Amino acid sequence: MKTSAELEKRAALNVASLMAAAARTAPKTRGIDNIRVVAVENKAGKNRLANKMRQMARSEQRPSFDRDATCVDRSAAVVAIGVVSNPAGLNCGCCGYALCQQLESAKGICSFNSIDLGIASSSAASVAADSRVDTRLMFSVGRAALALGFFAADVKLALGIPLSITGKSPFFDRPAGSAPAPASHTARARRRSRLVPLWG
Repeated sequence: MKTSAELEKRAALNVASLMAAAARTAPKTRGIDNIRVVAVENKAGKNRLANKMRQMARSEQRPSFDRDATCVDRSAAVVAIGVVSNPAGLNCGCCGYALCQQLESAKGICSFNSIDLGIASSSAASVAADSRVDTRLMFSVGRAALALGFFAADVKLALGIPLSITGKSPFFDRPAGSAPAPASHTARARRRSRLVPLWG
């Protein structure tokens, strides 16, 4: 016999695997796959990630990183999705440079790399929503994952997606120090958030 807690933990890890698959198959600029995915599924890994976020909260004076670290503490697992810095070669000018070569010389990030990261992360979050697993997309988690070397050096941008299977999402009504949750964060709003990925 399995307890509910055991089944929920297994469900979170299964969903994390499906999220990685969704990020991999998400549409990408020119069909070039620059997406990288890692999952943090054990307590030691989550502690390392949360501690780094709290350190960054102090060093960069970002209280929101401390708030988000608490969400990582309360999560069943964390999926981090990164993108390799690899200009698309379109010379589109969206990044502010006329030529991709100029962007590379300035060591900037291609706009299409950022777009691909957003598409892949949203695709992954939609998988969790389909399975009724609560998530929130967090740039703070991505920053910490990069700082800890979870990705290779050529990955320059990342987002983190903590997963939760609890009676109430820990990604609403967050701990003291954060802004009060709006009245719109009702059960109805929570259901809607599973359909539209949350950014925080």
